[in-house]
Amino acid sequence: MGAVTVNQDCRHYVMQTVGEGERLERCRVDANQSLPFACPDGCLFHEPRRVSQAGWMVDPNQPSR
Repeated sequence: MGAVTVNQDCRHYVMQTVGEGERLERCRVDANQSLPFACPDGCLFHEPRRVSQAGWMVDPNQPSR
């Protein structure tokens, strides 16, 4: 069985840890393959997750992207 791809940088991807450390992964728009969880290649619904640096500690020695 090959590696399963998951677009963790997509704004529709949700991962939660539930009781006893079990991981729950889901897609908010249900565009995924359910078992095993995977995002389709070239997903039409993929949207990059937008995260600002507000409130985050950023290492001043790190180069800007």
